[in-house]
Amino acid sequence: MEYLPAAAAPAQGHILCCQCGVPIPPNPANMCVGCLRAQVDITEGIPKQGTVHFCKQCERYLQPPGTWIQCALESRELLALCLKKIKASLSKVRLIDAGFIWTEPHSKRLKLKLTVQKEVINGAVLQQVFVVEYVIQSQMCEDCHRIEAKDFWKAVVQVRQKTVHKKTFYYLEQLILKHRLHQNTLRIKEIHDGLDFYYSSKQHAQKMVDFLQCTVPCRSKSSQRLISHDIHSNVYNYKSTFSVEIVPICKDNVVCLSPKLAQSLGNMSQICVCIRVTSAIHLIDPRTLQIAEVDGSTYWRHPFSSLLQPKQLEEFIVMDISRVHERRKGPGAGARSNKHTLAEAWVRKTSELDKDHQYFCCTHLGHILNPGDLVLGFDLANCNLNDEFANKMNPQHIPDVVLIKKSYDRGRRQRRRNWRLKELQRDREATDTEEERQYQDFLEDLEEDETIRKNVNIYRS
Repeated sequence: MEYLPAAAAPAQGHILCCQCGVPIPPNPANMCVGCLRAQVDITEGIPKQGTVHFCKQCERYLQPPGTWIQCALESRELLALCLKKIKASLSKVRLIDAGFIWTEPHSKRLKLKLTVQKEVINGAVLQQVFVVEYVIQSQMCEDCHRIEAKDFWKAVVQVRQKTVHKKTFYYLEQLILKHRLHQNTLRIKEIHDGLDFYYSSKQHAQKMVDFLQCTVPCRSKSSQRLISHDIHSNVYNYKSTFSVEIVPICKDNVVCLSPKLAQSLGNMSQICVCIRVTSAIHLIDPRTLQIAEVDGSTYWRHPFSSLLQPKQLEEFIVMDISRVHERRKGPGAGARSNKHTLAEAWVRKTSELDKDHQYFCCTHLGHILNPGDLVLGFDLANCNLNDEFANKMNPQHIPDVVLIKKSYDRGRRQRRRNWRLKELQRDREATDTEEERQYQDFLEDLEEDETIRKNVNIYRS
């Protein structure tokens, strides 16, 4: 008689699985995990594959229905975007954990490892891990589509400055680049006296106008033109135009203020020199070193213009110069500059060295001028001042010469310059030698003026 070995008795506190007979700890389903998974699939109905739309131009992902968001690979934002696509299917289970499985960045695949739980037979809770794979499909977003079209725009900002020299425009260009205000533009077009910025939305154009009003003295006005109207949905399509006019004053201009404005600025002289243009016009009185700032609103209430053009600058040689250490302030006088030194100088034109005629003038450049130096200035004694305020002034109060800046060897300075600036990508008109000369003047001003230079991003050449 043959004896068969008895089946192994279950361990103390264990039961046998009702399907396969394996000893297991007691559970409400009386089944082992393997049999329970074979009977019930808690991931049923959850899609294991999906698609994600990606714009190559701006590197953004589509978040349905129409929002494009910036996400880095394997970031929390991208994980949330992928989970939203299967959010409805996950409502029947409990999501425990989610994370990315590494994939090659150029494979156009995203793999998510999800851990879910669900209550199954007789209240037993089953936990399962599975992978969802997403295919990245390329699709151009609306903004990039409009940029590629180039002719599609809904708003334009027309920036103008009615001057010969464009130093203020060069400074404004660097501020736009530094604060990245050009990123939303569809197109930048250069015309004779300014720039046109085209935008796909009115909000972006308004943001540029607000920036301009904070950085340069200007005034603006807006208008809009109806393009189309859908009578069924009551939708109007407009094209908006913003006109921004920058004050027609640049650095190194000689201006003549109105008597009322000169009095309000601390009884300074009407003949002043513009030493800088930022969010306001910075003026200095070459006779007293008194300084004042004129903002955009003040300028448009009391407008003034430049007496002479940069082409009328003449070269003088300093024959003799003496510093004035103390000069009594007049009644109600404003602040004086600490960066300049008042001096009295005798100068002679380099074009008239064969003559004995010399000019006497007061200058604010006493800290950098010495006898024998070359200096650029305006000859007011031998020119016709066609200005409403200058024509009413007492001729004795108009200086013969106003010195503007010291003259240096331009070629030597260019050779020693080991830095450069970025420029806006725009549809340019044909450049000429005069525009190049003006740009070199602006680079020289950056080297000499620390106040302007600290607001500009400079790159090693």
